[in-house]
Amino acid sequence: MKRARLKKTIAFLVLSLVLVAFIGFVEKQNLYKTYQGSDINIEGVSGVYFVDENEIKELLQAEFPELKAGLMLKEVRLEDIETRLAGHPFVKSVEAFMGQKGILSITVQQHQPIARIAKPMSADGYVTTEGKVIPTSTSYTSRVLILEGIHAEELMQKGEISKEMPELMDLIRFINGDEFWSAQITELEVNSRSDIKLYQQVGHQIIEFGDAHDVESKFERIEIFYKEIQPRKGWNAYNKVSVKFRDQIVCE
Repeated sequence: MKRARLKKTIAFLVLSLVLVAFIGFVEKQNLYKTYQGSDINIEGVSGVYFVDENEIKELLQAEFPELKAGLMLKEVRLEDIETRLAGHPFVKSVEAFMGQKGILSITVQQHQPIARIAKPMSADGYVTTEGKVIPTSTSYTSRVLILEGIHAEELMQKGEISKEMPELMDLIRFINGDEFWSAQITELEVNSRSDIKLYQQVGHQIIEFGDAHDVESKFERIEIFYKEIQPRKGWNAYNKVSVKFRDQIVCE
């Protein structure tokens, strides 16, 4: 009985030593592996790419000149690479890791623009799904809702609409999330927090929206204007429609 237990104990110790030796061997082999190149995957948004693979590679070469074939893997600064690439205006997030064969894998997720702030005297800016303002791209133009007006320009200078005027982001998301309104409403004129006007794809009437609160109720009243008032009075009967007052539709 004792001899059987002794054999089991010896066998367990031998297996443990073999396992430790194997782990040490693998770690030592990994220690001597070297950088062999990069594999960059950019996740496009609806087939749109504001940053391409060549741009990422050029940025890596400029910021990390030591990143060449033969560099020891322990010297590849993964966190620094992620931080630097995440600083690109069109990049939302970055994940970098080393593969078994010494290949640096980088996955880049782009920002998704849902609106564009148009400035007549200077460069425009995109508004992302998170409410962040980023510059426009020289390689691609995205067809999105247009924002104009003094307050829209002020928000662009702030750089973060979700913090400065969250209700405006709710309005933008509501329009973009509805198939009809996203096709019909082409532009928002944002002159102040309480003075927003809507411009239409079909129809010349300016819609006075007021502030960006009670969004669903206001669009229900706009829909009533389309379905009940406009067919009876005609398309050219009014130049302005206001839904800024609670439970009212004012046509002029």
